[in-house]
Amino acid sequence: MRPIYDAHIHLDVYDNAEQKQIIKDMETYHVEGLITVSRHLLSAKRNLKLAQENKRIYPAFGFHPEQSLTSEQDIENTLYFLMKHQHEMVAVGEVGLPYYLRKQNNTIPIAPYIEILEQFIKIAKRLHKPIVLHAVYEDAPLVCYLLEKHSITKAHFHWFKGDSKTVERLIQNGYFISFTPDVCYKEKIQSLAKRYPISQTMVETDGPWPFEGPFQDHKTHPRMIHQSVEKIAELKHMKLTDLYETIASNTRAFYKL
Repeated sequence: MRPIYDAHIHLDVYDNAEQKQIIKDMETYHVEGLITVSRHLLSAKRNLKLAQENKRIYPAFGFHPEQSLTSEQDIENTLYFLMKHQHEMVAVGEVGLPYYLRKQNNTIPIAPYIEILEQFIKIAKRLHKPIVLHAVYEDAPLVCYLLEKHSITKAHFHWFKGDSKTVERLIQNGYFISFTPDVCYKEKIQSLAKRYPISQTMVETDGPWPFEGPFQDHKTHPRMIHQSVEKIAELKHMKLTDLYETIASNTRAFYKL
């Protein structure tokens, strides 16, 4: 194991005992840091507290799109929180569009979510912060358009899924993607890993989201990213130590750690 970062985890969603165990295990598993993303204002406050208690936790603040719309006042309060704690956060996120929510209910309008996303894009640009995105399949081109509209260059599409044309668009724009442990057992994700430039690649768990394959029935833990790195090195025909160094360097540089 070499030093590595979990570029996307919902640390605040774990219970207190699990959080303490993960933080305790970081040294054992050579996890240098956790980029812990937020789902809403309360989530952001929890992640800020976690970061204040441990310098290896790096918070991002945003509004996760796969949930019901909140009030305009709630969004304004969240944006105010971002402004107030801009020097304590490493990025704006997690933000994006509600792909899966709309799959469950196709009557949900997308326009209000686009409006909210654009507000977060604007504040990311204003604060010169990277933005962490939930934008998959058909939603990804629209999100790319919004980023291009506002001249955003530092964008991280976590657990990305999309068509070949959109993949090429992300590559050309210099956007980063990160791979979860499903790269170890899903062929489509492995194909994406082969294609995507290693210079624009990170790794993540998206914990506590559960995984299958060799991770079936195991609580998602940052130690799993080592298996992801090993698989990517195999797919890329790269020396494992070189891949570790590149991915860790990518994460540090992208988030200014």
